[in-house]
Amino acid sequence: MERFTRLFQELDSTTSTKAKVRSLQVYFETVPPADQVWALYLLMGKTRRRLVTAHQLRQVFLRVSGMAEWLFDECYAQVGDSAEVITLLLADLALTPTHPPPLALHQWMETILPQAKATSDEAERQALILDWWSALPPDQVFVLNKILTGAFRCGVSEQLVIQGFAAASGLDGALLAHRLIGDFTPNLAFYAHLTNPETGLAHASQPYPFFLASPLDPDRFTPECFSQWRAEWKWDGIRAQILRRADQVFIWSRGEELVTPQFPEIAAALEGWPNGLVMDGELLCWQQDRPLPFSHLQKRLGRKQVSKRLLADHPVHFIAYDLLEQEGQDLRPQPLGDRQQRLAQLLQRYPHPHLHYCHPFGFESLVELTAHRDQARHRGAEGVVIKAVDSPYLVGRKRGYWWKYKVDPMSLDGVLIYAQAGRGKRANLFTDYTFALWQGTELVPFAKAYSGLDNQEIKALDSWIRRHTLERFGPVRSVEPLQVFEIGFEGIAASPRHKSGISVRFPRILRWRQDKDPSAADRLETARALMLSVEDRPQDL
Repeated sequence: MERFTRLFQELDSTTSTKAKVRSLQVYFETVPPADQVWALYLLMGKTRRRLVTAHQLRQVFLRVSGMAEWLFDECYAQVGDSAEVITLLLADLALTPTHPPPLALHQWMETILPQAKATSDEAERQALILDWWSALPPDQVFVLNKILTGAFRCGVSEQLVIQGFAAASGLDGALLAHRLIGDFTPNLAFYAHLTNPETGLAHASQPYPFFLASPLDPDRFTPECFSQWRAEWKWDGIRAQILRRADQVFIWSRGEELVTPQFPEIAAALEGWPNGLVMDGELLCWQQDRPLPFSHLQKRLGRKQVSKRLLADHPVHFIAYDLLEQEGQDLRPQPLGDRQQRLAQLLQRYPHPHLHYCHPFGFESLVELTAHRDQARHRGAEGVVIKAVDSPYLVGRKRGYWWKYKVDPMSLDGVLIYAQAGRGKRANLFTDYTFALWQGTELVPFAKAYSGLDNQEIKALDSWIRRHTLERFGPVRSVEPLQVFEIGFEGIAASPRHKSGISVRFPRILRWRQDKDPSAADRLETARALMLSVEDRPQDL
């Protein structure tokens, strides 16, 4: 645990990509395989379910310290993280250290920590946690608390972890990314599979790492020949890979979640198809000749079973972009044009009403591309994605091959009415805001946002909120309705769950309208008219 904690501190203390990769490389070169595979599991966010709740951890501390709950709550309000505030308070508690022999990361993860889940006796569980706190110095207690509560996070991306492991092992990063996608069991058997250059798939359900498009800067996009590029509509669904292997169908989201049960009609559409097949594309709800708002797709997500009514009310289509594997052959190194030609032929051979080809289209200038982009919202899309005809299918976000060119966000001017303190490093600042629109003489909440302001603006707004608080509701403050902000969002839909009757997707602050009087903020009628204009659109695939 000591060596892993030191790695955590090194990663958390720098913003340098090279320094992070170097720390990871040194760690993987100097610890045994059993620790390496657990470190991969934790650093890549594949942590198991929490072993104890944050509330249980808090109760253990309150019992051993005798601290009043109100005082703990005040401390938590300043820090914003249960694991961290307990670690800080424990440093002043002077627990009697037990000085057991140091244990490696894999010993903690495989033998020690599972004891907390194995017992149903709360007193026994609390005694275990107290013993662990007494056995470790404060920096290791912090990591321990984060792992126990399932909240372990580290300031390093999956790609950097893979780069560090690749540098230590000498294996190709793309190969490792493929073998590490999805969940895995962090044991020596998996480690042997991971580090053997000759082994193939760990299981039939294993997808490929997704290739992602980078944001396009129109001023810098000056290709020598526009004919070597193709555009596709960027639909407002979820990116997915469909696998047909071993007489089974697997559907993976970009977030590395196996979502097959949530889309049974898509899985059924591939029954009878040949094995050794992987398609990349987009899942979205579609009815007749038009895509439905993302809120329809949300009804499907996170469900173990989908009812007949949900199937009927929220029908799903898969728009296929790319063919990554056919007859068991990895097609990713081949040019995009060849892969898409194979894909079009395959979908013609096995037609199904729930499966569609994306039909990429050409453009002869940036002006023409921009004109297509500007039509996207009318079609129910977020914009366009442009791809080089000769591009391979790579891993992650590699610039130069695929670009996304999104429409400008929709926006409304809302009035700030509530504010709440953030978490972690922003626990001392009000950074979470609720905005409202006018309905007659009443302000009706319509969106919450916490991003879009720079550090200077956040501090200035925090100071203003403290001076203009009207009421307090626990951690939330209502403020004088004087400040106007332009709120951007990607989608707007009807929502009976909200008082405003609407919901917006991915709201964020575009700018602080200090030039605008609150009476001039937008009205709820404006938002509803915007929603109707978005919904009233003819479509085609």
